[in-house]
Amino acid sequence: MKQVLAVLFLLVLAFLLAGLVPMASKAGNGWVGDYYATHGIADNRGSNLVTSIVVNYRGLDTLGEVTVLFLSVMGVGFILRRREGSPRFAPVPASPIVDTGANLLFGSILLLGAYIFVHGHLTPGGGFQGGSVIASGVLLLILARRDRELSHDLLAWLESLSGFGYALVGLVGLVVAGSFLANKGVLPLGTWNRLFSAGVIPIIYILIGLKVGAELSTLLDIMIRDPEAVAHGGGN
Repeated sequence: MKQVLAVLFLLVLAFLLAGLVPMASKAGNGWVGDYYATHGIADNRGSNLVTSIVVNYRGLDTLGEVTVLFLSVMGVGFILRRREGSPRFAPVPASPIVDTGANLLFGSILLLGAYIFVHGHLTPGGGFQGGSVIASGVLLLILARRDRELSHDLLAWLESLSGFGYALVGLVGLVVAGSFLANKGVLPLGTWNRLFSAGVIPIIYILIGLKVGAELSTLLDIMIRDPEAVAHGGGN
C-alpha cells in the first residue's frame, strides 16, 4: 500500500511540475534578470556572469549564506562537543594505501581548491566550491590519520578574519562608491577575461573560499573526531 501511495504521489508531483515548466519559460527573466544579463559583464568585467550576480549585485545575500554556514557549524559543535568524563575510544588506523594517498593528494587538492576560488570570476566555480574542495582534502587527512589533531584555534582565526574581510570590503564600497559591496570605483575593473579583473570580486571570492574551507573542515573534524558523542547524543 505504501508503495502504491508513493507512486501516486510522484505522478501527481510530476504532473504539477510539468505544468510549471511552460509557465516559467513564458515568464522570462523579468526586468532584474534582463538587466543582469545585459549589463553584468560591462558593470563588473567578469567572465563568469553568475559571479557578478552572486558576489556583486546580490553580495549581501551571499554574506548571509556564509553567516548561516557559520551558525550551522557553531550549532553542530555545541551539540557534539565532548563532555568532561566522556569515554575516549582509540581510533582505528587507516590502511597504508589511504595514508600514502592522503599524503600524496592533499597538496594537489589544496591547490585545486585555491585555483577554483581564485578564478571564480573567470570560470565556473567560486568560493563555496573551492572551500568545499579544500575541506575534502582535510577530510582525507583525517581519515588517513585519525590521531592527527587539527588546530581549531587556527581555523577559527582564519574563519573570523575571512568574514571580517568580507564585511570590510563591503564597507569600503559604501565609503568609496556609496553602496555596500559596491564594485565600480573601488578597484580597477581591468581587462575582461584576465586574472586581474572584475574589481573586488576575486578578493571576495578568496575570502569566501577561505571562510567556507575553514568552517567545513572544523565541522568534519568535530563529526569524525568524536563519534562517541554522536552515538550518545552529544554525551547526554
